[in-house]
Amino acid sequence: MAAHNLLLASFLFSCFCGSSYGFILFSSLQKTLLLTASPTPGQVLKAGVDNITVTWGVNQTLPAGTDSAYKTIKVKLCYAPASQTDRAWRKTEDNLSKDKTCQVTIVSRPYAKNNQSFTWTVERDVPTATYFVRAYALNSEGAQVAYGQSTDAHKTTDLFEIQAITGRHVSLDIASVCFSAFSVLALFGFFANEKRNAKTTEAK
Repeated sequence: MAAHNLLLASFLFSCFCGSSYGFILFSSLQKTLLLTASPTPGQVLKAGVDNITVTWGVNQTLPAGTDSAYKTIKVKLCYAPASQTDRAWRKTEDNLSKDKTCQVTIVSRPYAKNNQSFTWTVERDVPTATYFVRAYALNSEGAQVAYGQSTDAHKTTDLFEIQAITGRHVSLDIASVCFSAFSVLALFGFFANEKRNAKTTEAK
């Protein structure tokens, strides 16, 4: 029994020390924020063009004082599991200091008790992938203390896609086609002119 108590005490102490030094586990956070994102399930958004409107707020059914430590809300764009497979640089880790699920910050704002919303234009450098949106509540030390997200716990519902900029533009493609057509016509014109000059020389 003494050994068991010693082991338990050591575990609790390690957790306390871990929390003190930024060792925060996602599994330890309470889901107290209600969050919705405007994209419909399966919708494809274009980077640099389309917008995402995010609305969030604390769950009003929770006991008063639940949000007493909330100082900042940070809303992030997060990779869905389908876009994390075989991509270690997007890997989900329970230790939030190592987690790479949510890499793009949509907005960071001081916490307010009333519902907040923000409309964000998808940044041009966002890669093609399947996404959801998550918000973290941070305390005065900038540590995550709670969260909310636009999908379920398994990250399988209400997912949407973002299509990255390919580097090609329609107007450039049209100009390229026109230039190619002009080059072909010019080439035919050159040969026709040469042939006509040859005939004129022979006639002389």
